[in-house]
Amino acid sequence: MNFRKRRNEAAERFAERKRREDAAPRLKERVRTLATLKLEVEEMHDTSDTARAKHVRHVVVASAPALFAFPCGDTSCEGGGYDITHAVMRSLEAHAEHFTADDRCNGSIGNSPCKRALHVTGTATYEPG
Repeated sequence: MNFRKRRNEAAERFAERKRREDAAPRLKERVRTLATLKLEVEEMHDTSDTARAKHVRHVVVASAPALFAFPCGDTSCEGGGYDITHAVMRSLEAHAEHFTADDRCNGSIGNSPCKRALHVTGTATYEPG
């Protein structure tokens, strides 16, 4: 695949993700008492318990969309990614201070399904009331 085509595909994926974020309701509208949200995100291959990528995302609650979708970290994966929106929102709406969410990549690498999985540990604080 040539560089220009890959760059265009990446730009299209970014634009689609931005459209979804802009169309989503705001997190603060859905969970008015939410004060802070930290997500520890780990991506791993399902044949190994070793995380391939791990990072912490501090969500800006005041402006963040109520959308929790992540791209697959495998650059060979076509059409993949993770959407843990339902699990995260269910936990936040229940005012859970600690929660987890898991998803498997729905993409493919060549003719085989992608074997990556996402595990997220969330920590939230809420305003009184």
